[in-house]
Amino acid sequence: MTAIRPFGLVRGLVIVGALAAFPFVFNEHWLVNIGVFTLMYAALATAWNMFAGYSGYISLGHVAFFGIGAYTVANTFSVSSPLRGSAYSFTSHAFMSIGSGYRPFYVLPLVGLAVALLSVPIGWVALRTRAITFAIVTLTLLFVFQNLAFNLRGVTNGSSGLSVPTPNFPVETYERPFYFAMLGVLVLGLLLSWHIGRNKLGLMLFAIREDEEKARGLGVRTTGVKLVTFALSAGLTAMAGGVWAYYLTYIYPQFAVDPLVMIGSVVPVFLGGRGTLWGPVLGALILVPAQQYMAYRLGASELYLVGYAAVFVVILLVLPRGILPSLGDAYERWRYRGARVTVQPEEVPAA
Repeated sequence: MTAIRPFGLVRGLVIVGALAAFPFVFNEHWLVNIGVFTLMYAALATAWNMFAGYSGYISLGHVAFFGIGAYTVANTFSVSSPLRGSAYSFTSHAFMSIGSGYRPFYVLPLVGLAVALLSVPIGWVALRTRAITFAIVTLTLLFVFQNLAFNLRGVTNGSSGLSVPTPNFPVETYERPFYFAMLGVLVLGLLLSWHIGRNKLGLMLFAIREDEEKARGLGVRTTGVKLVTFALSAGLTAMAGGVWAYYLTYIYPQFAVDPLVMIGSVVPVFLGGRGTLWGPVLGALILVPAQQYMAYRLGASELYLVGYAAVFVVILLVLPRGILPSLGDAYERWRYRGARVTVQPEEVPAA
């Protein structure tokens, strides 16, 4: 395992510290609200990058796990949960007596663990395919779970939606607990990504991304490696979905399993740099505030989606590999030019 570099540690602490200070410096509700969604997409992008960016398998169905996490938290803490029955009444009343507060945040690790275990058989089936076939299979998974969310009324309450108790946080700082919960999920995702990218598991994932057949020939257990990372990614995605459900207090199938959430998870990765640690975070910090600003300026016409796509296209035309890899290449070229020694021709002595 690679040792921790002091510069990298200081850089990470500065970035996380700046994010933690944001709701105290900018305490307007609308700004902190944008911060919550920015961190949510940064966490989703980091979780997606942990699997897809490192392995090269493009998953288009991760939002299904986002929805599962949202409905898990909603059913656990909802007063009107359709799961309440004779066998569920005692547990339901126990959670109802708890009320809202911070307790939904405490169960997030359990939600992530449960969804990670649930994703293993799903991943085992999907990962029997590769490349574009895998992308299509996972995209199908998205629509399957969306239809289940509409039709399993005993779990999701169908198109009527499912409510979560409104938390009793102070009005002046209402958004802060959700902001820090999202920040916690993001930091956990960054730590896992950093650890995976710098140990044997990361090396095996990079080998799969470059040439899976050659990696298998060298003894890499490709299926197990992909399944472990897929499950970790799904668990983190579900944790972000749980915080999202508690923040909105009312969820519908079309929003809990929304293709736009999937797009918002993938686009920052390609913008910031696929397979990098900070690229997904940088991409989310650029795209989500830009999207919110365009939605505010252009209103309900949904022309903001055109502007949102234009920002992405322009940056990719200028920096096709993503921001961080492109800047890294430019820095290496600058170092190479600076390190070159120009050899002067020897002077010919005068006759």
